[in-house]
Amino acid sequence: MGKPQHARITIAIGSLELLIGTLLIVQAAAFFPVDRSVVASAPQAGNEEPQRPARFVSNSARKIAQDLIAPPQIETSDIERVEPRSPLGELGLAPPATPMPQDWREILLFNPVVTSSAGFESMGRKVTISEVEGVDIDRTCLSGDISWPCGQRARAAFNRWLRGRALKCFVPPETDRFPIAAPCKLGKQDVGAWLVSNGWALALPNGIYGKAEVVARTAEMGIFGPPK
Repeated sequence: MGKPQHARITIAIGSLELLIGTLLIVQAAAFFPVDRSVVASAPQAGNEEPQRPARFVSNSARKIAQDLIAPPQIETSDIERVEPRSPLGELGLAPPATPMPQDWREILLFNPVVTSSAGFESMGRKVTISEVEGVDIDRTCLSGDISWPCGQRARAAFNRWLRGRALKCFVPPETDRFPIAAPCKLGKQDVGAWLVSNGWALALPNGIYGKAEVVARTAEMGIFGPPK
């Protein structure tokens, strides 16, 4: 067989294969249709940001039980403003501030050492909580037929509550180191209010803790109740 005839046969076979391939592509397109919208949105050469096909959002959501879920209509004309209620108890009222000399300042007294049910020493100062009367260390109390050392218990209760934590008190200048009676706080807790309301100190006559003592007596707290 000569070379010209061999070349014609090769060309004929190649043409036949090309025809078969074209038929297969056409047949495949019938089984796998192409989304024209996606093809049309293909990015063009040279564009920096490709365009994305638009999305259509339907507003066909159904409203279910709208009369139950929607907030009720309120007639503002029927709203009446009233005064705030009173505190639930007198102990909820903060005691009025005790007037102090102008040169006294509120400072922290660290590592207080309890000396009585209403007194302590700290940083060279001797302080008694103002507006209260401490329970004498030698005092005994009667509860029915039981006599118990309530003075010692009162001092121990004060010491157990403090646990050596710093107290914030009003004190005179550094040059004055005489014993003083001053209001003190442990954190935000008024020390005098805690002592009287728990029955470990007495309120001074006509003082700011009178009602707290009445509550302590009624509830038999501290020295007003049985030993605990």
